[in-house]
Amino acid sequence: MRDEDIHAVVKLVKRTIRQWEEPVVGVIARESRDPFRILIACLLSLRTQDHTTAQASRRLFTLADEPAPILALSLKQIEQAIYPVGFYKTKAKQILSISQSLLENFEGRVPDTIDDLLTLKGVGRKTANLVVTVGYRKPGICVDIHVHRISNRWGYVDSKTPEETEHVLRAKLPRRYWIEFNDWLVPFGQHLCRPVSPFCSTCPLSGYCQRVEVQRSR
Repeated sequence: MRDEDIHAVVKLVKRTIRQWEEPVVGVIARESRDPFRILIACLLSLRTQDHTTAQASRRLFTLADEPAPILALSLKQIEQAIYPVGFYKTKAKQILSISQSLLENFEGRVPDTIDDLLTLKGVGRKTANLVVTVGYRKPGICVDIHVHRISNRWGYVDSKTPEETEHVLRAKLPRRYWIEFNDWLVPFGQHLCRPVSPFCSTCPLSGYCQRVEVQRSR
């Protein structure tokens, strides 16, 4: 893909994903714009399907949606609220740890910088970028496995890891696309540009995509 093709590609991706449901973290962000809710929902969403994340988030936030009230809950209460998200026992401990750290180090407020967010237990660059971009509307690019895989598949980047992809995208992706890039590529990757046997025959980007490392498609 030529660098200048990204504008046409983004337009096609945005048009294509209208038929599918918005990712759950995006829904929570749009409804509340609360960085704490976004942070916790993103943590719950890791290795978990969207509908499970949505239900778990609602149950937990009904009990508590700020650091201090979270700490008033027992570990068992949090585990029961978020079950059956992936690694729910580990995530329950992380939620308590994060809440404690926010109160001790950030006056109970979710920080708005990548470096500060990375000091919180269980928070990686994907989650940190999501909080910064969606929660605070600050420039950043959230790179999960979909963004990493699809950007490379298109031939728009040539990178080995999501972190490397983030740095490459920061250098070449037009800034006006940064915040929403993850929101667009997640449903696109879940439904059409799948990891194994993507639907290339019906993809509107067939004229732009280089299909890097695609061995089999439909």
